[in-house]
Amino acid sequence: MAASALPTSARRPARELLLDAAARLFYAHGVAATGIDTLTAEAGVAKKSLYNNFSSKADLVAAYLEARHEEWLGLYRRRLDTAQTPRDQVLAVFDAYLDHANFAYEYGFRGCGLLNAAAELPAGDPGRAAVRRHKEEVQQLLEGHVAGLLLGREEQAAGTAAHLAFLLEGAMARAGLEGNDGPLQEARRIARQMLDAL
Repeated sequence: MAASALPTSARRPARELLLDAAARLFYAHGVAATGIDTLTAEAGVAKKSLYNNFSSKADLVAAYLEARHEEWLGLYRRRLDTAQTPRDQVLAVFDAYLDHANFAYEYGFRGCGLLNAAAELPAGDPGRAAVRRHKEEVQQLLEGHVAGLLLGREEQAAGTAAHLAFLLEGAMARAGLEGNDGPLQEARRIARQMLDAL
């Protein structure tokens, strides 16, 4: 049944519909290439609904970036729930990236949706700052887990976490270019070796 044919009580809020459409279209085609008319058509809502829920396309982009961040945190938390040791907790971060890569994307895997969006935004854009905060949070998570392996060696933990974060981001960029999780699998293997050598 088409969304417009559903009774009002069964319809999802326009904000949710717009965010879902943005998630699909921004990831598949890019932020700049996705216009307001395309977004509202994909969401099945009137253009007025977009402006009732978001002050501008930039506001929708900001909400999209926040939703991507929360989506990744959900993947990470699910992996963390089964991690028994600090080593497993570090690898849970890598596994969350693997889960992201293996999600059933309608138009195929294109890498990190946050970095893809940031690459389209001008220097100084608040969206770029949001993506940076996400990447810094991932590195802080890694540092916290590595610190559990290196008790009393905070400086080494910070350096190791930075190396792991760079390894992870480089692998994600390559995985996006190649359209598969191979580079992420290799990064996880290298991370495991690094952790075993501590």
